[in-house]
Amino acid sequence: MTKREFLRGLTVGAAALTARPAVALAERIRILPADSDVGPIPTGMVSPELQRLVTSVRVGEARAHGALLVFWLHAVTTAPPLAVATLEEARSRGDLVITEREQATVPSLVVENRGKIHALLLAGEILLGGKQNRVVTEDILLPPLSGPLTITVYCVEQGRWRGRAQHFESKGSFAAPGLRARVMERADQGRVWAEVSKYAARAAAPSETGSYQAIYDKPEVKEHQQEVERTLDHRAAPGARGAAVFVGQSLAGLDLFEDAGLFARQWPKLLRAHALEAYGRHSEADGWEGRLRQSVQSLLQNVAKTEGTLRRNAGAGRLFEFRVDGARGAALVAEAQVVHAACL
Repeated sequence: MTKREFLRGLTVGAAALTARPAVALAERIRILPADSDVGPIPTGMVSPELQRLVTSVRVGEARAHGALLVFWLHAVTTAPPLAVATLEEARSRGDLVITEREQATVPSLVVENRGKIHALLLAGEILLGGKQNRVVTEDILLPPLSGPLTITVYCVEQGRWRGRAQHFESKGSFAAPGLRARVMERADQGRVWAEVSKYAARAAAPSETGSYQAIYDKPEVKEHQQEVERTLDHRAAPGARGAAVFVGQSLAGLDLFEDAGLFARQWPKLLRAHALEAYGRHSEADGWEGRLRQSVQSLLQNVAKTEGTLRRNAGAGRLFEFRVDGARGAALVAEAQVVHAACL
């Protein structure tokens, strides 16, 4: 064996030893492509970022309005939060542009963040315009100066496929919990339309085009949402990182953010969606606060140890998806922190 051959052998061996931990890690943590909803999805990992956040959560004060009961969620985090703009903030600055594709199709749109900070689209955001109104299917964190990116959406306006305007706007409308759950579970388009029709019938808000937005535009619904907002304003719980919301005795949804400021800015539209779920219903949770609080604590404990999948999507970071206690959950993780987590 020559000296050159001996040195080459040492280099190859060292590389193999160095690569072994990475291979083992890759076997435990499967990062799935964005189209991973086709075929079976492997599981078998926990998210250390989500685990760290939820184990620090304290279930705080409860406040009620009619059939709604909200538990504020407080958490301890040390890292400075990632600078993130909401959909409305990025749109108002002209940083976020959302359009139909050149050849328009129902399940996809083109988005571009022209701003200098990240922009966040939440699963359940309602986008108005184009050839028909759409709803965002999953949390997407658009990096600064992202360039045009294609995102997946559902239609929430069954009877329209026309319109000259290619651009979309947002009025702060958000999918009610039942519709949001269908979106997060990637139900077929027919089930999404059926959910829109259910809420329209419940609110007595028919639309010629089957538009979900027609429910939000109904004066009585707006009045109800405003009443709820006045009672359950996030300023009642300074520093809260999220909320667990019940309608009657059923969990409507849990949202948690690493950044308390981001939660405060997202909360009004999340709350309006929960208010729509409770529209026309009376309180059913009197005397149940203790049991419901315990159920939130139990859910958080189970989320901390649940296994799921990790994958990329159109934006920055990774989406960790899981099931726990019969609910579906997702956490958007970027730069070693949980930008947003939801469980419905």
